[in-house]
Amino acid sequence: MPIFYIIQGILIGLVVAVPVGPLGLLCINRSLILGAGAGLASGMGVASADALAAGIAALGISLVSDFLLAHQFTLRLVGGIFLCILGYRIFRTEPAAKLPTIRGNGLLSAYATTFLLTFSNPVTIISFVAIYAGWHVPSLHGHYLAAALLTFGVFIGSGLWWIILFAGLTLFRLNISSGFLSWVHRVSGVVIVGFGVAVLLSLSPLKQTLNMNF
Repeated sequence: MPIFYIIQGILIGLVVAVPVGPLGLLCINRSLILGAGAGLASGMGVASADALAAGIAALGISLVSDFLLAHQFTLRLVGGIFLCILGYRIFRTEPAAKLPTIRGNGLLSAYATTFLLTFSNPVTIISFVAIYAGWHVPSLHGHYLAAALLTFGVFIGSGLWWIILFAGLTLFRLNISSGFLSWVHRVSGVVIVGFGVAVLLSLSPLKQTLNMNF
């Protein structure tokens, strides 16, 4: 039944979105620094990338996944450096008394950066393959409508989590002091830089593995 794939996708989207990783912290900080609009746009970027990866994994499309795996050293290098830069900028950011108004290109940039960071990570597609195996989701190769419905469900589930989160953050920000907000920026900035450094440190064994395989 079509509704089954949508419901299943929603549950999978929630499972993937709820754990807070480096991109989750980035989205949260954008919401606190730039406002809920920028944070929500960032979250929707993650949700869109999750949905696209979910569709690719469901259809078993190897062209994209093979490309990401073949170029994972470069992608993870760029991603690690980018996370370090973002974390450093967040660490140095001082909370403003009044949130800036972000529109147009600013929202598009917030969406695009999180989308590219999420989708370019080969682990994103691999995680959906693992979830499908654990949930006994059958291969939907050739079943394009079912794959589209599952993908749509994943987007709804992931997007719903971000909407709820940023609605709560909007209320949270109105009731906290600038001093506490500064500590939030400092801690999350250090954590994001730590994630970036961890990605960069993981490249050495990865490079050795790639050299052995080719």
